[in-house]
Amino acid sequence: MTLGPPMRWNRVLALDHLTLLDVAPPDLAVLAAEAGFDAVGLRIAPATAAEPRWPMSPGSPMLAETVRRCRDSGVTVLGTEAIRLTAESDVAAAEPVLETAARLNARYVNAIGDDPDLERLSDRFGRLAAMAAPYGIRAVIEFMAYKTVRTLDDALAVAARSGGGVLLDALHVQRCGADIGQIARMEPELLGYLQLCDAPLHQPPGDAAAEARTGRLLPGDGGLPLTALLTAVPPGTPVAVEAPSLSLRRALTPEQFAARARRSLDRVLARNQPDRPS
Repeated sequence: MTLGPPMRWNRVLALDHLTLLDVAPPDLAVLAAEAGFDAVGLRIAPATAAEPRWPMSPGSPMLAETVRRCRDSGVTVLGTEAIRLTAESDVAAAEPVLETAARLNARYVNAIGDDPDLERLSDRFGRLAAMAAPYGIRAVIEFMAYKTVRTLDDALAVAARSGGGVLLDALHVQRCGADIGQIARMEPELLGYLQLCDAPLHQPPGDAAAEARTGRLLPGDGGLPLTALLTAVPPGTPVAVEAPSLSLRRALTPEQFAARARRSLDRVLARNQPDRPS
């Protein structure tokens, strides 16, 4: 099937790294540009202890190459991840990650809450937000059913005390039972950006973390209430496709996957016509 050119929208559209995590950051920037995305989200630090680390430390050749390819392609960096906040975390150790994010001119850095003591986690997230601010970067916290920040209320409580924000992920909104009406009532300044994917409305049997990391669908291919979610957030909120699918990844080249993700996003956004430029 021949795909038409991507549509234009009054918001930043990004391709998040988890969608194609096996693609190196500089290559992802080029893929995103060729597929018609405005921006990328980059995994500059691993989200789990078992995840391989891309060599993106300050001063590294890969970081310099990623900066060059973003500049040459016109792609910006929307978000960077991930800073894990565990019971043992030393927030000061996140400084090199923030330096890398700043070198990329990233707008956000994503924190994952994995400390059972939410009071301590909130304090550490506040310190992270204060460290990120001088770089021009905003720290955002994400809620997930299998992490200690499990609900939208948890994430809002953490963010509200810190100057940071909340990252909304369509899959976690559904799996954590977040109310679309509550999202619509959020203080707009607390929202960072929105990650879109699709999935069955009800979670299939199996590991929730595995679904999130390898079993998602592209936007519009499942049963999640994406139109309602897009309507609930402020107009112009940046949107990133985070839709890792092991089955699609086996069937498509990275270029084909990125192009299909961009067109899938167009189809979903087309239901929100006010977003379309005149």
